[in-house]
Amino acid sequence: MAVVNNARGAQELVKHEGSLASYVWRFEPKAFELSPPQTWSVSAASVAMSKDLKRRGWSFVGPTTVYAFMQAMGLINDHAES
Repeated sequence: MAVVNNARGAQELVKHEGSLASYVWRFEPKAFELSPPQTWSVSAASVAMSKDLKRRGWSFVGPTTVYAFMQAMGLINDHAES
């Protein structure tokens, strides 16, 4: 039950980091770390967050899934302007 496990992990993150948002925004990539629009499905930041979450015992948080999460949260905006 990855959902239950990850929910517990989120509660632990909040205890240690103050909020889930403060944890997530630590992984915001710098402008020079971004790839050209719509060329990758992972980034150094998503790999780093994925590794950290896995180290904390989370499940189903691979780099591609984390990258999509980062896009949804607004940490990464790699959409083509046109």
